[in-house]
Amino acid sequence: MPHRSRRSRAPGSRRRGLAQWSPLLLTVVIGVLAVATPKAFAVSRLLPAAPALAASMWTVTATVLLGVLTLAAMLAIQLAFDEPATTFTAVAIAGVTAAAAYAAHVRLQRERTLTQVRSVADAAQAVVLRPVPRLLGGVGIETLYLAAAEEARIGGDFFAAVDSPHGVRVLLGDVRGKGLSAVGVASAIANGFREAAYDEPDLARLARRLERSVNRYSDTITAPDAGEGFATAIFAEVRPARREVTLLNCGHPAPLLLSGGSGAGGSGGPDGGSIRVLDPSAPSPPLNMAALIGGEYTLDTVPLAPGDRLLFYTDGVTETRDRDGRFFPLTEWIAQQTAVSPPHLLALLHRQLLSFSEGALDDDIAALVVRCDGATDHRAAAPSGASPASDR
Repeated sequence: MPHRSRRSRAPGSRRRGLAQWSPLLLTVVIGVLAVATPKAFAVSRLLPAAPALAASMWTVTATVLLGVLTLAAMLAIQLAFDEPATTFTAVAIAGVTAAAAYAAHVRLQRERTLTQVRSVADAAQAVVLRPVPRLLGGVGIETLYLAAAEEARIGGDFFAAVDSPHGVRVLLGDVRGKGLSAVGVASAIANGFREAAYDEPDLARLARRLERSVNRYSDTITAPDAGEGFATAIFAEVRPARREVTLLNCGHPAPLLLSGGSGAGGSGGPDGGSIRVLDPSAPSPPLNMAALIGGEYTLDTVPLAPGDRLLFYTDGVTETRDRDGRFFPLTEWIAQQTAVSPPHLLALLHRQLLSFSEGALDDDIAALVVRCDGATDHRAAAPSGASPASDR
């Protein structure tokens, strides 16, 4: 995921800093107005609003201290300008400060609980979406993940990559449904892949092994929709020395092959590149569906030229809608980006999806770009990946 620049963070940081000081600023403003306006307005009666505001962002001690400060300010105004209704305002400040201190205490407790929950969610995310190295076995990899819910950490989309004895193997998939049941299925598949990808000699046997893993996992849970926890998935085995990739598509959206020059069977881009949709030669069942619709798996091998990139994505990308209900035109958009490097391509896709949907994503989104010659814009093989909608 693209990192925000300091310039893009600065305005938000300044706004947050100003908001933190707003209770004190409110006290000063009310005090100035109380002095500058006629006594009949009795502006000092608004002073209890300051500790009430502080309860939403300050600690208990700071809130109480502000209440004491507002009480002192009210008494100073009374002594200097003979402000009316001193007793009423003093009682109001004391009462509001006590209530605000309790509210701040409750808020801080809930914030601590939320922090703990987020820590658990981050740990769960690390299990399902482990960071993928940007350079793995001579293959360059970039990833993107966006959660539909702004505060979400994890969802039903998943990806993984390993450098196995059989080639660099990549998996990207999407579990039907949402919530913890979808996360559980995604975790079972991703972790099963990371183990089995080293052992199974071909992708068909790897898919069958993951099919059994998901079946066993589904048998152990009692959620009402446990039997519906199937997942579409796309497997890829990249062999850089042979410059080819073998694909196994288990009911997943077809990946796109982005070539640097014109290529047969693809739509051309404005820079002379081409886009080819890698539809499977025959359908293969989604994971956890083989028993219902059959377990025949079809492998397709595609040659790769230097500089070719493969874009894998979940249906959340193509099903992103604008305000008029139109779907995001991925193929048409990507045709304009055939010369863009993988990390910049995903950065552009990230921004384009958020702009197209006006920030209202309906589904989780995962995307992954593979480049077979290992060319990368990063000198270190640092983990690739994106956190969810926190960067939106």
